[in-house]
Amino acid sequence: MLPEGLARKLSFGRKTLVHFALIVAVSLPVVCGLVRIPSARAQAAAPASAPNPAQDVSATWQGTLHAGQDLRIVVKISKADAGGYKADFYSIDQGGQALPVDKITVDGTSVKMALKLIGGTYDGKLSADGKSITGNWTQGPNPLALNFARATPETEWSIPKPPPPIPPMAADANPSFEVATIKPSKPDDQRKAFIVRGNEFHIINEPLTQIISFAFDVQAKQVVGLPEWGDSDKYDIDAKPDGEGAPSGKQWKIMIQKLLADRFQLTFHKDKKELPVYVLSVAKTGSKLTKDDSAPNGLPGLFFQGLGKLNVHNALMSDFTGLMQSVVLDRPVIDQTGLTGRFDFTLNWTPDDSQFSGMGARVPPPTDSADAPPNLYTAIQEQIGLKLEATKAPADVMVIDHVEKPSAN
Repeated sequence: MLPEGLARKLSFGRKTLVHFALIVAVSLPVVCGLVRIPSARAQAAAPASAPNPAQDVSATWQGTLHAGQDLRIVVKISKADAGGYKADFYSIDQGGQALPVDKITVDGTSVKMALKLIGGTYDGKLSADGKSITGNWTQGPNPLALNFARATPETEWSIPKPPPPIPPMAADANPSFEVATIKPSKPDDQRKAFIVRGNEFHIINEPLTQIISFAFDVQAKQVVGLPEWGDSDKYDIDAKPDGEGAPSGKQWKIMIQKLLADRFQLTFHKDKKELPVYVLSVAKTGSKLTKDDSAPNGLPGLFFQGLGKLNVHNALMSDFTGLMQSVVLDRPVIDQTGLTGRFDFTLNWTPDDSQFSGMGARVPPPTDSADAPPNLYTAIQEQIGLKLEATKAPADVMVIDHVEKPSAN
């Protein structure tokens, strides 16, 4: 499985709840950008109170997650130098890549873990004899039972050795797909994805509209003149590049652009048109984003745990605006923040029925609960110190001159 991957839109359901190659999917649509799973071991938070020494959780724990397919999960917990615990999390049926546990707390018999990168949490209870933990794994709204047993050297499962990282492709390379197969998607397929696995690119159940949007970083309303089948016909695409090394996000998109020209005979010209847009700027209170300098050339990760629950890691502002305009909002988003570099942040809001049409998702009616998050515009200002305003402005558009259904493989 890969340590790097990219995905734009996912709607997996319960079949693949843990997927370390790229992302953990949930029962609601998941959206992400370019992802690089860090290999560093994460330091965890100190426990809320000291555990009973007889119930020390430092050990290798293992259990099976039943998520449509059985996935063996291994968690290695050890004492942290600063007190408390640290942990690594593995889904060994999907490879040997460790996923860092950002926070682990032990309070009496309560054991909790949080994995921010994939928006996952675990809430368990240690048994009286200290040999098992009974609890639930949660991503999105539907928890699944996940019970761990303390492993011994005789019972411990073997963790596969992760593959060596692929060195990056030369920055000046101009790659094409050496091999590409295009097939109509199965009508009952509920998945929607753009995924990289190593040096393989996969598009699952996506219409031409979304493929163009992904490849050219445009919002659907910026694409003019596409025939009706461009929205209705869905495709699965599997492709491999002709060059060596791991392509960057930009290089993957260049290859998709070439594929569209070759196999769909896509030609277009650019124009300017005044469109309804959203402008993203810094609020008067100032940005509340956390700078991330850990991987300046790495891939960003943008994950939805559910509708309106977004985790962002190592992302540029252009990654965030691209995600919002292609999936959440109904118009282009123009970045006027002036912010450079990469950032980590979370955004939690209550969506309305005008949002997430790019995923084909149905937004539930708003709740009257006092604990409900604010709307998107308030959340952006209060939680990350930015401002999103609707206006009209000249925007680039792609005017389709010619396009055909894909040629045979």
